Amino acid sequence: MGYTKEQLLAHLQELQIDFVSYNHPVVLTVETQAKYVGHLGGGLSKNLLLKDKKHRFYIVSALAGTKVDLKVLSQRLGLGKGGLRMAPEEALQELLQVPLGCVTPFALINESARTVSLLLDQGFRAKECCFFHPLSNDMTISLSSQDLDKFLISIGRQPPYVDLEATPLVGKDQPPDLATLVPSGVPVLPNPAEKEVLSQHPGENHDPTQIKSTELTGKAVCQSKNSQGTLENPKVDSDPLAAVTDVKKFVEEIIKKTSEVVLSEIQHEEQQRPGARKRLSADLENLTTMFKNAAYTQGFCAGVKSMPTNRCPPPAKF
Repeated sequence: MGYTKEQLLAHLQELQIDFVSYNHPVVLTVETQAKYVGHLGGGLSKNLLLKDKKHRFYIVSALAGTKVDLKVLSQRLGLGKGGLRMAPEEALQELLQVPLGCVTPFALINESARTVSLLLDQGFRAKECCFFHPLSNDMTISLSSQDLDKFLISIGRQPPYVDLEATPLVGKDQPPDLATLVPSGVPVLPNPAEKEVLSQHPGENHDPTQIKSTELTGKAVCQSKNSQGTLENPKVDSDPLAAVTDVKKFVEEIIKKTSEVVLSEIQHEEQQRPGARKRLSADLENLTTMFKNAAYTQGFCAGVKSMPTNRCPPPAKF
């Protein structure tokens, strides 16, 4: 469960941050928000949650009037022209733990957002006060950029102010100027199967890392129960060729091994990609060879059985 609006405001008070809160109806855009607080002066903010092709996430927090070119920003981060896109709505809930329309730097207070990078418009520093939603879009609070910095430092973040309208050249002799702001870690979002487990156990901790740990522990326990120092051999059909010539099982095995590699690449792409591809290639070659040899043997046996004076040789071991 993420921080609530009340818990965030209490945290700001503990830090002795001066802020003023304004209640208003739920708003989804900065234009609608301006109807309620735009006349107060200061800088309204627009906040985006973006993701790149490697499933890394970014909050871009800018003044309402700042023009943010995602293609340029993507190049400045070293991601290429099309490296950034809008993050899906479920990422707001899983990472930032806020609903649509509530993205702000304050969402980084949640532990689930620890791998999300932040880019702040340097224009905030020139404003006497700035306006943000405090994890809920039925309220706006105003505070200075210095107090925003104090909040970010309190959660272990160094405020990264950037000229979001700059268009520096990026090339061989001019490396991306914002490459240091690319997240070093990749968040792990629950897959549909894990979400189903969560929905069946609403009273338990909804931490996907704990679910994975529990699943691994369960596997280890099963192995210890089924073995006394050594692993038991699985049961097989009386026909030793049946298992390796069953097309359905053959395809399921390929999918299983492919899925393991894909998940490995998603979580550790840069480190695991070369080895992962080699492992997948070797596994698929072995499976295909086994299938081919078994099919050949089965066909040979069928031919021999048609001859009344001969018997089929014992099946080959693989």
